[in-house]
Amino acid sequence: MLLGYVSDEYYLAISDAQVELRRPGWATVVRSGPSGAVYAGVEPGQYEVILARQGYGSKRIRSVNLGTGEPHHFRLLSDRLLGYAWPPWCKSGSPVEFRVHSVEPFKLGLWRYGYEKTFIRNVGWYDDHGPRAMMQTLPDGHFVETGVKWFGGNMKVHRQIIDAPERTGLYYFHAKGESGAFFSFPLVVGPAKPGSRIAVLACTNTWNAYNPFGGRSNYFQASRMADQPIVNSRQDLARYNLPDYGEWKLGHYDPLSFDRPNPANFVPENEVVTNPIEGRMACAMAPAEWRTLGWMEREGFDYDLYGDYQLHTGELPLEAYSILLLNVHPEYWSVRMYERVKDWVYRKGGRLAYLGGNGINGPVEFLDGTTMRCINDWRDATESRFHSYKESEANLLGVVFTEAGAMTVAPYRVVKPDHWIFEETGLREGATFGHKTQHERYGDGASGHETDKISPASPAGTILLAKGLNPGNGGAEMTYYELPGGGAVFAAGSITFPTALFLDEPCSRITRNVLERFLK
Repeated sequence: MLLGYVSDEYYLAISDAQVELRRPGWATVVRSGPSGAVYAGVEPGQYEVILARQGYGSKRIRSVNLGTGEPHHFRLLSDRLLGYAWPPWCKSGSPVEFRVHSVEPFKLGLWRYGYEKTFIRNVGWYDDHGPRAMMQTLPDGHFVETGVKWFGGNMKVHRQIIDAPERTGLYYFHAKGESGAFFSFPLVVGPAKPGSRIAVLACTNTWNAYNPFGGRSNYFQASRMADQPIVNSRQDLARYNLPDYGEWKLGHYDPLSFDRPNPANFVPENEVVTNPIEGRMACAMAPAEWRTLGWMEREGFDYDLYGDYQLHTGELPLEAYSILLLNVHPEYWSVRMYERVKDWVYRKGGRLAYLGGNGINGPVEFLDGTTMRCINDWRDATESRFHSYKESEANLLGVVFTEAGAMTVAPYRVVKPDHWIFEETGLREGATFGHKTQHERYGDGASGHETDKISPASPAGTILLAKGLNPGNGGAEMTYYELPGGGAVFAAGSITFPTALFLDEPCSRITRNVLERFLK
């Protein structure tokens, strides 16, 4: 009889796990097969189950019903250092919990990531007396939808909680075990009240959409978890077996919880802001956004940092700011976020600096402050998923993502050298810029990874300033438009553009020109 499956935090099948089944006065031990399947000739009913496998945390389930319905999904967590802040965004001074998984005692510190990596405070050592007492466990079943809900301390007096720093910005917790194992995880700290004229939006929705922890993201098993754990990704996942992103056309999408570790946001312990960006996912996540924040501080631009959800709820008061800056890859937005920003630009003279690519392409619904659902609806789309759900994002950004040029990189070529954006760059018509970046996913080129272009939905008067030289006419189109009420939007139209700011002087000068002009 098939009782269930054993899998890890990525829903990969775990073979040869010991599974001890207990009832009063009776017990037996069986092992999981290559598919993670657990077979045993036992009577259906309630059992105590204990699981163990080398390299994973052992686990006891006090009571589980086996053999009477769907197979049970036993989930084991590997022995590695992990953690996340809860909530992942907050206001300065508000309480924040740190939830860490460690099989050894560890030390925790808090750092601010600006132009300098600044040590803020030692949080403390954690071991909680018992052997492997800081080891977390995974909920059984499918938990991407509801979160891992790890403990943040045992008992009232041992709560793992701090007050967020007073200064706004991107912070990272550094966890380091006795063995030297290291893990870092971010915290977005917004101001208690606006203190700058520039608001920067951290792409916390995008971070979540790409997070595979638990076995799902919006890029594999986007609709729902498969019935069986993954044995071989290329063979088992619809992503690789349905044509043209077929799983994005299934019409139903289970939620994605923010209540999970997100290893793609990891930053190595000794990395500095001017280093190349290590890691495929990191090139479009928090480590890349850190580069923009560091460049702003080097250039003397003060800013307040917020998470996406804070824009959605109105905790980010747009009317208090002269500039809203979008960074790297702001792909996933709610309609409320879009409407608030569009109203601010169109009716209130807001100025939007879009330093990224493939922005506002995917609509999301917030089910609450802990969970979101991606809406991957292409059925009526003229230009994007967001267009299918609301309207083309080009109405606001001036540009929209197209597949041409995707996963390539190249420099830009100047189209309109007499525009004020090119002041003090020395660039003439046909000159190229953006040759060097910190982005290692595809190599050098400030026009790249994913690129946006002008469309019929772009506002009247949208000016093409420069165009990337990516193959297939796929280069990013750098654009600018103004509105009669004073609103204005600059778009770089490229994910890799922000990672050129430290290495390419024209990219740096162009961005400085935009921010200085928008602040006047």
